[in-house]
Amino acid sequence: MIFKGKFKTKSAGLYNEHPVSRQELLWPDIIIVMEDRQRSEIARRFPDIYLKKHILSLDIPDIYSYGHPQLIHLLKSKLTKLDTR
Repeated sequence: MIFKGKFKTKSAGLYNEHPVSRQELLWPDIIIVMEDRQRSEIARRFPDIYLKKHILSLDIPDIYSYGHPQLIHLLKSKLTKLDTR
């Protein structure tokens, strides 16, 4: 819950049993992905949405399980840098 109380967020994946849908991608103002390959995958699957959205890659390898302490640390570090810009 890194964003709790600060932003309205939802989480979705690209490579799981229930991948992100077109409708889910229409909802946010900004889409944050872990890696550039995920941004490319959104462009491939949803080219019309890709062109209309701001998609930000955090450049974090998508190798961590949900809630992994190292992942939380990396996310907080990246997001703190973004928040100060």
